[in-house]
Amino acid sequence: MQVQTGTDIIEVSRIQEAIEKQGEIFLNKVYTQKEISYCNNSGKMKYQHYAARFAAKEAIYKAISSKLLKNTDDIWTKIEIQNNTSGKPIANIDSLKLKNIQSMDLSLSHIKEYAIASFIIIFG
Repeated sequence: MQVQTGTDIIEVSRIQEAIEKQGEIFLNKVYTQKEISYCNNSGKMKYQHYAARFAAKEAIYKAISSKLLKNTDDIWTKIEIQNNTSGKPIANIDSLKLKNIQSMDLSLSHIKEYAIASFIIIFG
């Protein structure tokens, strides 16, 4: 059994600036269409949700990077942050085809200025 973790924190303003300056180019490089739709439907907290998902992708990458066979340019859209039926954020990393995943857990939090994510994955 091998436990790997990743954590990331980001300023919400950095993500907001990237979206406002680069628009669709940035959004489509980093987020899936489901994530874009979710964040855009989050009202006043839109940028906090984008930032939390960005932090999650960074945290996940930190936890799994040693298991990736090659560094892919499209890694960010191969990691999708979803919510389960009770609203808890979950990571969909199926397209990365990682072997022997026993379990994983994702935690997100955000306030007006910052978003943070923590990810734990256990390989068998």
